Amino acid sequence: MTTGARGESTIQLEDREVRVLFTNRALGDAEQQLGRSIIGVSRGLQDGTSGIREIVILLRVGMEAARRDAREGGRSITIPDAYDVLEHAGFAIVTEAVMMAVAAVLSYGTDVQIGDGEDTDPNP
Repeated sequence: MTTGARGESTIQLEDREVRVLFTNRALGDAEQQLGRSIIGVSRGLQDGTSGIREIVILLRVGMEAARRDAREGGRSITIPDAYDVLEHAGFAIVTEAVMMAVAAVLSYGTDVQIGDGEDTDPNP
């Protein structure tokens, strides 16, 4: 059974591991909360128009998706929870973990070959 587009990362804190999970649904939720596309946020990390706020929102969404996936129950992950992880792990580590997981979702299926390996050009 295939699991579809999923990206997972683990952030190691002194006292625990924090798992983040992204799926297309989680990225859609993040886009809604951010008010912009995930591609825009990614580009913004390169050009300086995205920063801590965007990473914290993505981190919260990823932590919440991981919590639901694990069926752990309990309360939902909050923005203060995400800031706590950011404070303990640091911006660079959190950003790398979050964006690697996001990239796995965005690139899902790019390694799939269509056809039987033969030239599939419909206009030879």
